[in-house]
Amino acid sequence: MSNSNTQRVKTIFRSKASKALDRMEDPRDTLDDSYDQQVKLLQQVRQAVAEVATAKKRIELQGQEMGTRYARLDAQASEALAQGREDLARAAIERRMMLEGQVGALQRQYASLEQQTAQLQERERRLTDQVAAFRIEKETIKATYTASEAQVRANEAVSGLSSSIQDVGSSLDRARDRVKQMQARAAATDELLASGALTDLTAAPDADIERQLAAVVADAEIDRRIRALRSGTTPSDASPARRGDEPDAWLSIGKGDASPR
Repeated sequence: MSNSNTQRVKTIFRSKASKALDRMEDPRDTLDDSYDQQVKLLQQVRQAVAEVATAKKRIELQGQEMGTRYARLDAQASEALAQGREDLARAAIERRMMLEGQVGALQRQYASLEQQTAQLQERERRLTDQVAAFRIEKETIKATYTASEAQVRANEAVSGLSSSIQDVGSSLDRARDRVKQMQARAAATDELLASGALTDLTAAPDADIERQLAAVVADAEIDRRIRALRSGTTPSDASPARRGDEPDAWLSIGKGDASPR
C-alpha cells in the first residue's frame, strides 16, 4: 500500500473514531441525564414534604385528642368536688397535670415539624425554579447543538462534494492525456505504415508497390488539371460543376472523360 493510501486509511479511521466518540459524549444525552437526576431529586423533596406534613397531621390529631381529654378531666374534677369526692377531684387534677407535660412535648414536636415543613417547602420551591430554568437552558443548548451539528454535516457534505469534483476533474485530465497519447500513437503508426517502416500484415502482396503507383497517378492527374487551368481549358471532369443547379448534378462528379491530354 502506498503512503498516500495509508494516510487516507488513517484519516478515515480517525474520522470514524472521532464520530464514535462524539456519539458517546453527546452533550444532549448528558443534559437529559442531568435533568432527569434533578427531577428525581425534586420528587424526593416533594415526597419528604408530604411525609412531614403527614406526620404533623398525626401529631395535630393526637394533640386535639389530648386537648379533648384535658378538658374532660377538668370537668370531671369540678364534678367530683361538687359531689364531695375530693379524692376523685385530686386524681383528675393529677392526670390533667401529667397530660399537660405530654401535650407540651407534643407541641414541641409539632413546632419542629412545622419548621421542617417550611424549610422543605422553601427548598422545593427553589429546586422547582432551578429545574424549570435548567430545562429551558437544556433545550436551548440541545437546539443549538443540533443546529451546529447539521451545519457541520452540511459543510462536510460540501467539502466531500468539492473533493469529488476535484477527483472528477483529475480523472478528466488523465483521460484527456490518454486520448492525446493514443491519437499521437495512431498518427505515428499511420505515418510508419505509409512510409513502409511497419509492415501491414493484412494487406495484399505487393500492396506497397500499388500504393506508390497510385500516388504517382494521382500526382500526374493533379499536374494535368493544373496545366489545363493554365491554358484556359476546362478539364473534362469539371463539366458537372457547371450544372450544379441540377438536382442530380452530384451524380456526374468524377464521371467525365479523364483521359490525359
